[in-house]
Amino acid sequence: MAMASLARRRAADALLLRRPQAAAWASALRGYAASAEESDVVVIGGGPGGYVAAIKAAQMGLKTTCIEKRGTLGGTCLNVGCIPSKALLHSSHMYHEAKNSFVHHGVKFSNLEIDLPAMMAQKDKAVAGLTKGIEGLFKKNKVDYVKGFGKFVSPSEVSVDLIDGGSATVKGKNIIIATGSDVKSLPGVIIDEKKIVSSTGALALTEIPKKLVVIGAGYIGLEMGSVWNRLGTEVTVVEFAPDIVPSMDGEIRKQFQRMLEKQKNEVHAQDKGSWGRHFWEWCQVDCGACSWWRAECAGSRYCPRICW
Repeated sequence: MAMASLARRRAADALLLRRPQAAAWASALRGYAASAEESDVVVIGGGPGGYVAAIKAAQMGLKTTCIEKRGTLGGTCLNVGCIPSKALLHSSHMYHEAKNSFVHHGVKFSNLEIDLPAMMAQKDKAVAGLTKGIEGLFKKNKVDYVKGFGKFVSPSEVSVDLIDGGSATVKGKNIIIATGSDVKSLPGVIIDEKKIVSSTGALALTEIPKKLVVIGAGYIGLEMGSVWNRLGTEVTVVEFAPDIVPSMDGEIRKQFQRMLEKQKNEVHAQDKGSWGRHFWEWCQVDCGACSWWRAECAGSRYCPRICW
């Protein structure tokens, strides 16, 4: 009877816990679970390299833990790269076709409008479906998934600042570093993701800019330029190399150039843009043949931190 009474009191006390307290307790329990047993393999980073390595290790019978700071698996490609950019390319293409080509097939619109929040929601839905799919693969293959920022504290230990609060220590006999890449900025330029945006920020603009300058004519910059150009933005692309997408075949570059010009994207190759001025409502980039607003996409670099 005494034990039953004590259990009831503990249950009543638990019901009185406030949400922050409950979250702290849950984080502590997660930290204890993560620290309780050493993994055969610890993977830092849940991108295409990291999550595939984690799943493969688990399939081979190794106790595996994957640490990811973003809170969603799939890395840059799935969350803020290939997938969302293709989703926006598709949506903007549909609008562009409806505005410019459907009439030739006898399809007319009296009031064609862009619902940007709905377009972004569709993009987010596509991303969420795929990230949840990877989490499902983790569960199926019994990969321990720790959401937080990891950093080495010893050759075999990783301290993790958990997204939900608190911390955990993950121990591993073998550790795979798969931290991926980070956004590359211009010297002396601070990316605020408002007026000066990275490729990540360009995927999440809340309004259609009137003018946009894209610094860097790689495939990422040209994709983003194409998306916003189709939606009505006046786009100028500045590239230091003699040609756009310099890593691609010459014939592909020529065809790409023609397509961009047909879409009325203004392209300045072999022209190194220099930073001009940044004002409250707009910013200026000076180059040999242009002076435009709103900088975006200088490229990517490897992530210099041994933590993720």
